[in-house]
Amino acid sequence: MSRRNRPPRFYFNLRSPYSWLAYRDLLDQYPDVAAQVEWAPFWEPDETSLKLLAEAGGEFPFTPMSKAKHLYILQDVRRLAAGRGLAIAWPVDREPWWEVPHLAYLVAHRHGRGSEFIALAYRARWEEGRDICDPATVAGIGTELGLDAAEPAKAVDDPRVRAEGARALMEVYRDGVFGVPYFVNGFERFWGVDRLAAFAASVRPGTAGDGAALAEGGTALAEGGAVSTLVDDGHAGGCG
Repeated sequence: MSRRNRPPRFYFNLRSPYSWLAYRDLLDQYPDVAAQVEWAPFWEPDETSLKLLAEAGGEFPFTPMSKAKHLYILQDVRRLAAGRGLAIAWPVDREPWWEVPHLAYLVAHRHGRGSEFIALAYRARWEEGRDICDPATVAGIGTELGLDAAEPAKAVDDPRVRAEGARALMEVYRDGVFGVPYFVNGFERFWGVDRLAAFAASVRPGTAGDGAALAEGGTALAEGGAVSTLVDDGHAGGCG
């Protein structure tokens, strides 16, 4: 299938608070659009994934984040969550390994439980403040979904899942994704929570174009985790 004819895509990230907010907005405000999108994971790859990605001809952007920007994000996300009536329990990422939850998502997706995994992982991280990079946390989510807990918990050790993860990262590369939340519809790209309305308008047939939404500009800085220094995070409303 050509990229033009693919379903609209939502590149989500389980680390990013902005991706979590976009996920909530998408389900709460645009459930019809949520039902149409292809859910595509985006995460900061470890050395093994980077090697597999490079062997496939892809690459991943790395951009350091300043301390000032990090501190701004803490304030900004708190404001945005409060404005949505959401209580946030900010997690502490001491030794994050983002393959653990994102490769586990691929396992859940294979079993037809991908959307439920995303919901439970976001709840664990942003509402309960739990460490989703802990295989025990992922195992618990798998159990809650009725899966064999060992399968998602040990996804990082499965060469088949690693290869699937590399293919997912190649899609990130091919779609030019440099931060999340990131939305793709045909050749149109939308980056950030503040671009969700424009993306939804592009997906819904017979609705107005995205000019008005784009003209609003952005109000929420882009980044998405408590400690990571990876990927481009300098745009309003998107994050890495």
